[in-house]
Amino acid sequence: MELKRVVVTGLGAITPLGNSVAETWQALISGVSGAGPITRFDTSKFKTRFACEVKNFDPLAYFPDKKDARKCDLHAQYAIASAQEAVADANPDLEKEDKDRIGVIFSSGIGGIYSFQEEVMGYSDERGPRFNPFFIPRIIADISAGHISMKYGFRGPNFATVSACASSTNAIGDAFNYIRLGKANMIVTGGAEAPISLVGVGGFNAMNALSTRNDSPETASRPFSNSRDGFVMGEGGACLILEEMEHALARGARIYGEIAGSGMSADAYHLTASHPEGLGAILVMRNALEDAEMKPEDIDYINVHGTSTPVGDISEAKAIKEVFGSHAFKLNISATKSMTGHMLGAAGALEAIACVLSVYNDVVPPTINYTEGDNDPEIDYNLNFTFNKAQKRTVNAALSNTFGFGGHNASVIVKKFKK
Repeated sequence: MELKRVVVTGLGAITPLGNSVAETWQALISGVSGAGPITRFDTSKFKTRFACEVKNFDPLAYFPDKKDARKCDLHAQYAIASAQEAVADANPDLEKEDKDRIGVIFSSGIGGIYSFQEEVMGYSDERGPRFNPFFIPRIIADISAGHISMKYGFRGPNFATVSACASSTNAIGDAFNYIRLGKANMIVTGGAEAPISLVGVGGFNAMNALSTRNDSPETASRPFSNSRDGFVMGEGGACLILEEMEHALARGARIYGEIAGSGMSADAYHLTASHPEGLGAILVMRNALEDAEMKPEDIDYINVHGTSTPVGDISEAKAIKEVFGSHAFKLNISATKSMTGHMLGAAGALEAIACVLSVYNDVVPPTINYTEGDNDPEIDYNLNFTFNKAQKRTVNAALSNTFGFGGHNASVIVKKFKK
């Protein structure tokens, strides 16, 4: 069976850096931080009092009325908003398209944690168990895929992937495979997360996973710096329209790039920590390269998982050197989480968009917040981490890494489109 080629024809994003792809991309290449004090709740009793929140988001710009918006948890609102931008960007003629062959594979690592918190904390024994009838639909992680399919009438493959912070990269990989196997013409894919809540921040604080640099939120996410002390929580939604190449060409679609391959692996090591020698990271990158039928030297840019955690950054840097050998020192590497924070289940989709736009525009966004000399002795700074300033270069192919709690690893490769 001859596999179909899969291209990217639409992009959408709601992020801490902007409520569109254009705003987010401009902030990324300008090295802007999305971090600031948390505005959602009183943080005075928390070790961490800042995050990368989405700003000025108005659900009514995407929903017919407040009643429809209230049926959705915030993470689903972000999902629907990012999907709306992506579908408009891809611009299919929905009156003519076969909607049986358009699917939605959309992820969330946690789902409706804010709605869960709101409902349970608002419960009162005195008034009885009066839960909102939309409580369950608001919290389940698959609901964004359902909402998007119902909004447009897409009846193709429809489900969610859940693999913690690797969730939306897994969603992209699944969408890629369904299309190249001929099971769909087009798939709306990505991820959304809204974890900035009492429960979300409190839970991650209990694990000592978050930075506590409360005096300087905008510099708190500092991947590959010796002074890093944990990740900064982010939120938002990111969406890509993947499409079978001949289908896209036939309708005259703009093509941003081609999905070349994807990979998956497990660390099989620890609930929350990556393998110290990066064994899972090594395997997932090699699997992606093999799937794409590409050599290490074919890659120009890696958007790393790079969360700014003490162990994770070291293991990923080691893995890159192991996989890419001498070519590792010719690559650009950057951690865009230094600007967006860690968007958990949405991170992979946004970072895939960053790779798509790097390939499309030949520019690599930076890793911000590095100070000269703030070096970890276990990290090789001969690697080009694209510190502090975007770099223009030809990017023929880019690889995006995402690693999740539970040892889940996923990578996707994007390359320039050539007929």
